[in-house]
Amino acid sequence: MEIRLLRYFWTVAQEGNISRAAKLLNITQPTLSRQIRDLENQLGMPLFHREKNHLYLLPEGLFLKERAEEILELNEKLEQAFLEKKNGQMEGMISIGCVEADNSDTVAMMLEELVSDYPNVQFNIVTGTSEDISDRLEKGLLDLAVLLEPVSLENVKVLKLPREEKWGFLVSKELFISRKDYLTPEDTIGLPILCSSRKEVQQLLTNWTNTPLDTLNIVGNFNLLFNVFSLVENKVGVALTIEGSVTKRNLSSTEFIPMEPEVKTNCILVWKDRIQAPAVQELISRFNHAFKA
Repeated sequence: MEIRLLRYFWTVAQEGNISRAAKLLNITQPTLSRQIRDLENQLGMPLFHREKNHLYLLPEGLFLKERAEEILELNEKLEQAFLEKKNGQMEGMISIGCVEADNSDTVAMMLEELVSDYPNVQFNIVTGTSEDISDRLEKGLLDLAVLLEPVSLENVKVLKLPREEKWGFLVSKELFISRKDYLTPEDTIGLPILCSSRKEVQQLLTNWTNTPLDTLNIVGNFNLLFNVFSLVENKVGVALTIEGSVTKRNLSSTEFIPMEPEVKTNCILVWKDRIQAPAVQELISRFNHAFKA
């Protein structure tokens, strides 16, 4: 399937209208309509539901749009990499995925120094869950990723970042336990817990409590802490998280309480084991120089 045809399809899917898409692509409307029909014939199935002047994606179209975005982004990164080599200059775009953590400041500091030295270098920071970021790294859509241990990855290079992340529970200040300096495994018996959906984090909790997960009072799972703040405030549950993900938020109605025995893990900088673009190589080199033991 040609890149050009994928770009045509993606633009139509994004606009939902052939006329607007044709103007953006600088081709005629009949030509674009024919290209989309040919694509549907090639795949042997319709991609759009056509209603008056609007096109709505069918499930097959939604699937192709997601794949097309990934392919087009990869193609753009490939063209950019060869352009950088041709020009022989330190320039281009660095894509970094980053979880919410205290070490986010470390990434910002390193990027600030790099851009100061090489003004033609740009960056794009993507915030999300560890699963989303790992998936995008695996597909080549990200150059680097900052993830929170524990993680399970293969065929990557890893650099441990210096500041440890302290684990604990985010609780409503209206609960009596909010006055405690720390929470022990005994304190969590019967306590409604909101826990990450990541298996690695769930294992961390069971190791700390020395209790099987199915015997704990897990009332809900989440991927981003932002989604459960209101649940914590309304005493639906206490959320297992790291201190670095809450320190920059307004905690007027909630309190972070560390775990005892103390649990700390590190953030890690991760990249695929392959030849990187010059700007990415330079950033990795700076991280290694600053933090590698």
